[in-house]
Amino acid sequence: MPCPLPAADPDPPPIADHTQPVTVTLRPLDRPAAVEPMWRDLEGRADGSFFLSWLWVGTWLHHLPPGSAPHLLVARRGEQVVGLAVLCRRTLWRFALLRTRCWLLHESGDPVFDRLFVEYNGILADRRCADAVLAACFGWLSRHLPGFDDMLLAGLDAAAEAAARRAAGDAGLAVRLHHADAAQWVDLAGLRGGGDYRATLGKNTRAALKRALRLYGERGPVTFRAAATAAEALADFAALEPLHQASWVARGQAGAFANPAFRPFHRDLIAAGVPAGLVRLCRVEAGDRAIGFLYNFVWRGRVMNYQGGFAYEADNRLKPGLVSHVLAIEDTLARGEGVYDFMSTPAGHKPLLANGGQPMNWLAAGPDRLGRRVEERLCQLRARLKALLRRPPRPRLALSGDAS
Repeated sequence: MPCPLPAADPDPPPIADHTQPVTVTLRPLDRPAAVEPMWRDLEGRADGSFFLSWLWVGTWLHHLPPGSAPHLLVARRGEQVVGLAVLCRRTLWRFALLRTRCWLLHESGDPVFDRLFVEYNGILADRRCADAVLAACFGWLSRHLPGFDDMLLAGLDAAAEAAARRAAGDAGLAVRLHHADAAQWVDLAGLRGGGDYRATLGKNTRAALKRALRLYGERGPVTFRAAATAAEALADFAALEPLHQASWVARGQAGAFANPAFRPFHRDLIAAGVPAGLVRLCRVEAGDRAIGFLYNFVWRGRVMNYQGGFAYEADNRLKPGLVSHVLAIEDTLARGEGVYDFMSTPAGHKPLLANGGQPMNWLAAGPDRLGRRVEERLCQLRARLKALLRRPPRPRLALSGDAS
């Protein structure tokens, strides 16, 4: 696998002429490996997320399933590349009735493969002209993207979403909120220089943490360690799997490892990312037994929790997820990193540990045609049906003549 880029260059050379327009092109991506030097060069001049790093994008391109039809979007100011993204073209069938020609931003269109779940998505843009690049790229996509019914924009960061909505509106495209979510994180800036993270937690959360640590401590020392080598990290990734799957199966759902692309993709990501310091596998033990594993990404001072596996027990006073995350947050603080990010889908104890957040949305933009209106109506009907199925049954009223 190609090596990921080191930290961003804080002082890249100036752009020769800010008056030059940003021009955009789109072409088939036949040789992904040839893109690496261009992508890595821009990455050093950009403030993109981990999901726009070459480590993620290069690994993703290497594992793309057949039929994805990747295309490279390139934005230039003069001769200099100032924006990059990958779009895939695929025809999807909605409700087995509606043929939908789609372009997808950093997704393949394969619903199983795309459960790898991209977040903080957008256009990799030179920080010196990022606003102009986003406007030019989304404007070009909205007006010149070859024949499409939907442009699917998954897990957008705030700047990309604002630019996409503005460009789609200017082009007369209809924008539909495909999925609404939110990211939450712990901003550690105020705790630099010896601050106590646990003291910032609510009274009940602190009490639950203290009780769980006491109970685990009866088994032996509670320890936290991050894998030092790729081999150690891959072993922890393998140990994470059964714990992760067990918790999802207990809820009647398929866990992440049910996706056949999940293991091979992440084994490659871990093998390349751990030596570079961009992937961190963490293991928490009580005595000689592992109680939790965390699979985190590390990107320019931001630690991002992607996946976890916890050893749940019948005693609900034992809280392996809570303990594991608190120890990981304290490790992040000790390393001098600034943010511990839970990413999307706030649930369980995460809102109790976080002190910041923002919306993260999945959008669909396209011409306002009959098929799109039919699909939207079918989606509304499906949502109502799901709500009805979730509604508890109404109590039966006793009628005269019923047995008492």
